[in-house]
Amino acid sequence: MLRARVVLVHGLRTSATMWRRQVTGLARHDIDVVAIDLPGHGVHLGEPFTVEAAMHEIDRALNPDDPEPGAVAPGGRSTPAVPRLLVGLSLGGYLAIEFAARHPNRVDGLVAASCGTRPRGIGLTAYQQLAALIGRLPDKGRGMNDAVARLFLSADAVDDVLAGGVALDVMGPVLRAVEQFEPEASLASLDIPVWFVNGQFDHFRTEERRLLKATRDGRLVIIPGATHLVSLTRPDHFTAVVVGAVAELDRRWAARRRARFGTAAT
Repeated sequence: MLRARVVLVHGLRTSATMWRRQVTGLARHDIDVVAIDLPGHGVHLGEPFTVEAAMHEIDRALNPDDPEPGAVAPGGRSTPAVPRLLVGLSLGGYLAIEFAARHPNRVDGLVAASCGTRPRGIGLTAYQQLAALIGRLPDKGRGMNDAVARLFLSADAVDDVLAGGVALDVMGPVLRAVEQFEPEASLASLDIPVWFVNGQFDHFRTEERRLLKATRDGRLVIIPGATHLVSLTRPDHFTAVVVGAVAELDRRWAARRRARFGTAAT
């Protein structure tokens, strides 16, 4: 019997293949898991990136048997059979927070990894300037991207992160879109459990405590020895955190069913 549906959302320029270890590991725990490709990434390489298209891909994966938000269906929307956990890393984390804030009834729990700072200010400006410079290189930064991956990741992780291709043309549109997000306010609006998962050496950790404080039902997990790409540098640790989140959602789901249908419900 399936315990939960887990949707994995990758980071900037990568693809669904970066989650191979998590997909395999979570499936062993009777979890229905799917890793998606964002617009302009993976199977959607060459397509424009928009937040609206990203929201559509996330919702379609989380609620495959239900109409999209705002759609009218005969008999109304169905009640999901299992809790839905949305897991995002870096860009995927910011998008996951945004999705949960926009559609609070379409997700039951959130893992926001490697997105522990608000996307604004000097840091974002510097990132945008660097992205513009990289985009003017003859290979648009592909060689630099692959070299950095090989420097900081294991051979298996490099294969995973590069297998789905590298999105070379999305940096500008993505950074302009993320600049409009207000993750602190979005997190404050949520009434679902949120797990912040950061690597010990992640440079995006600078405001993790601020974001945690803004969240009603949040907890912070720091994975020792991990970098920004925490799911790739410590894949088993990351998978264990997600399994733990599923276990908590499973307990809450069962408690709600008992309260609604009586002690005989399971």
